[in-house]
Amino acid sequence: MQEIQGKKFSVGILGGTGMVGQRFIQILHNHPWFDISVIAASPNSEGKYYSEAVSNRWLLDEPIPENVKNIKLENVNNVRKIADSVDFVFSAVSLSKDEIKKIEEDYAKTETPVVSNNSAHRWTPDVPMIIPEINPEHSEIIHAQRKRLGTSKGFIAVKPNCSIQSYAPALAAWREFEPYEVIATTYQAISGAGKNFNTWPEMVGNVIPFISGEEEKSEKEPLRIFGKIQGGEIVPAKEPVISAQCVRIPVLYGHTAATFVKFRKNPSDKELLIAKLREFKGVPQELELPCAPKNFIQYFDEDDRPQVAKDVNYENGMGVSFGRLRKDSIYDWKFVGLSHNTLRGAAGGAVECAELLVAQKFIAKK
Repeated sequence: MQEIQGKKFSVGILGGTGMVGQRFIQILHNHPWFDISVIAASPNSEGKYYSEAVSNRWLLDEPIPENVKNIKLENVNNVRKIADSVDFVFSAVSLSKDEIKKIEEDYAKTETPVVSNNSAHRWTPDVPMIIPEINPEHSEIIHAQRKRLGTSKGFIAVKPNCSIQSYAPALAAWREFEPYEVIATTYQAISGAGKNFNTWPEMVGNVIPFISGEEEKSEKEPLRIFGKIQGGEIVPAKEPVISAQCVRIPVLYGHTAATFVKFRKNPSDKELLIAKLREFKGVPQELELPCAPKNFIQYFDEDDRPQVAKDVNYENGMGVSFGRLRKDSIYDWKFVGLSHNTLRGAAGGAVECAELLVAQKFIAKK
């Protein structure tokens, strides 16, 4: 694992009281590179101790870490004050899309890098949207973004939607076979909506066949991940064309995807496809980044795996599980995938992205 020289990076968490913010807290409280210096939330929470602010709405199974309980919350709108106290920030603010765009750019313009879990900047042409194992080279677009923002150190980077983590890694592992048409149906946990069963009792024993905005994200975001940098922006790939259907199910953590794929170079060998999954790794594994799974992808030969109850926490929730790969009567192949939506799909993915950006020297200490 790469070592960080000297003291840890001072980190701020914008929107630290919601579910994703809480997950940031849980991941970062003993991180080897990053130290939580500031937690920011809405003006109504300013001045409260963190433990006080979340006492009745702590949503994770793990307890509130002791070393953050007595941190006093800052007003997320006090951009300059917070920026002066940190090397970079993670963003999980709950505002309108336009408000998020503005406040993240405001922080970036103070020469403070922003690594965001939000969707507001995912389609800003010069903002990289990164799954570190798949498209780490997209960070190079930061140079163009800094020119636009007029910064030398500040920038915004984002991670993609949690729903694509359960099938996009397989498509990446199989790129040489040229997947060109995909159908993906995702069965998504309630924590993806920032809730648990105490705060959303209507989901017990229920299925809701609609998640606002999710299908468009599931269809379009993988194409940006697979795109290329051209002329100072990221140009999305044209294939694979994806049709998605997204369903909310009564599971706390874990998004499952049932996926069908057509290939231009259809491999007839199932074992070859499985081997490509098991062998797939990226820069985070090569660099041994702190949050990177040692093995990004696992494949199950058993017909009844992956299962949420057994497999969602694979590699501390940062790995992805696949199974049930078989030939299809209409498409070429079909399979089932599973990923942890608040770890790999949200806060954990953002932390791994920040680790990558540190290793690439885009994030530096002030």
